[in-house]
Amino acid sequence: MRSLSGTQRILVKSKRIGVLEAVIDSAENPRTAKAVVESLPLEGEVQVWGDEVYFEVPLSLPKENARVKVALGEIAYWPEGEAICIFFGKNPASPSENDIRAYSPVNVFGKILGDPKVLKALKAGDKIRLDKA
Repeated sequence: MRSLSGTQRILVKSKRIGVLEAVIDSAENPRTAKAVVESLPLEGEVQVWGDEVYFEVPLSLPKENARVKVALGEIAYWPEGEAICIFFGKNPASPSENDIRAYSPVNVFGKILGDPKVLKALKAGDKIRLDKA
């Protein structure tokens, strides 16, 4: 296993969108990043909340530098819902398209490379998987 002292690439996979590359960055939340990488692959059923998808995972992690304000394309672990969230635009908690908010504090550990807006094609119930690159 490669050290998480920097960044590591992962894949976001779904039949509807194909494969997206993402990067895990351990700088902000090293314990969360390590736990996610060690648990890969992680998969679940997509839930949609505005321009955000999330899916429950078998991880129970505490808050770690958790925050509500997130950036376009960020990937986070949501301690309250024990889920992985991917943000690609405004959701009901966001005041505007340029001010994206999580429902409650999340541990950001990664970011989609390229255009995260392709996630708009996902529908509730689709299977999604995070895997090692």
